[in-house]
Amino acid sequence: MNEWRNRYSKQLTWALCLAGAVLLLLFLGDQLAGKKAARIVQTLISGVLVGGVYGLVALGIVVINKASGVFNFAHGWMMVVGGMIFWSFFTVSEISIPGALLLATATMLMIMTTAGYRALLQRRNLLTWLGGSLLLTVLMTIGGSDWQWLHALTGTAAGAILTGLAVERFAIRPLIGQPLFTAVLMTLAIAEVLHGITQLVWGTVELNLPIFVDPSTNSRFKPIRLDAFREALGGVAIIRVELVIAFVLAILAFIGFILFFRYTSVGLAMRATSEDQQLAQAVGLRVRVILAITWATAAFLASIAGVLQGGAVGLSLNISYVALRVFPAVLLGGLESISGALLGGIIIGIVEQFGTLINSSEQVGTNLAPYVVLMLALIIRPDGLFGEKRIERI
Repeated sequence: MNEWRNRYSKQLTWALCLAGAVLLLLFLGDQLAGKKAARIVQTLISGVLVGGVYGLVALGIVVINKASGVFNFAHGWMMVVGGMIFWSFFTVSEISIPGALLLATATMLMIMTTAGYRALLQRRNLLTWLGGSLLLTVLMTIGGSDWQWLHALTGTAAGAILTGLAVERFAIRPLIGQPLFTAVLMTLAIAEVLHGITQLVWGTVELNLPIFVDPSTNSRFKPIRLDAFREALGGVAIIRVELVIAFVLAILAFIGFILFFRYTSVGLAMRATSEDQQLAQAVGLRVRVILAITWATAAFLASIAGVLQGGAVGLSLNISYVALRVFPAVLLGGLESISGALLGGIIIGIVEQFGTLINSSEQVGTNLAPYVVLMLALIIRPDGLFGEKRIERI
């Protein structure tokens, strides 16, 4: 029996997937029979757009897991911290120079001491630290409110890198050699620490992040109406411009990371480390430094996703729960698959939107449907759509 199952496991998996798809289509056909085609098309497009941002969130989780094997439960709160830092720089008319200098100095200190604090004993590194701190401070404070985008982008990048490096340095690195489950539990503790810091600094009230506004009217963009397809769809499909912009920016960030990951020396070192840490160390790569860069990169991706999500739906502590809804996307696409992160995010986005359409309750779409998909994915294909089975020699 076991031999037969091993021989035909792949065919059995696809047969179950096909059967599940047929049953799902029959169910959806019955549930959507009374819905207009325009509403269905609108739901599908919205699902893809929301899923693009989910894919970016999933990418940050996959990057950490691929490099270190740690499933980062603190990723959602990294999103919140990044979004809050962006809001702090974007919505104020005058940036505090001492505050900006402190952030820049701390960030550059963490960067320069990634391989060890002795690096600062070298004159070249010391000058780089001071010069980099000065440059970041200037970028975060130069000009007035007309330079708010430069201030916010620089401040968010510095804050995200500082957060990622600090988490790796003081929480993850001391656990090297300990069971992997210990590091996973540590990410839960980190999440609660970031939660507490966020509440202390920014409070619990939802904040308005006006990044998706029409410059001519200083108000949100009007929705896109697909009037050209009114007759074919039996109505007008309406698409939110905020979702379109967030999707485009998320895809651009995704493409930028892929180019960085594949064609830069640091990216190639990250790939080598993710494949085999011992072999990477044997050929002279500084695995500890590369892991620190990986955490900083993941925190930066989380900050981008937090800004996009906060600009589209409002900036609040609830953004952290987006990462929980993205966990099914990560497992569906594959824990170590970068392309699977995007596909999984889009699938979960579509499932959420159709779940809300069918039941007319947002709770069903966001709190139930993704986890039903997760359960089915773990039962049918535990390694994900693009995941690879691990073969261990015993």
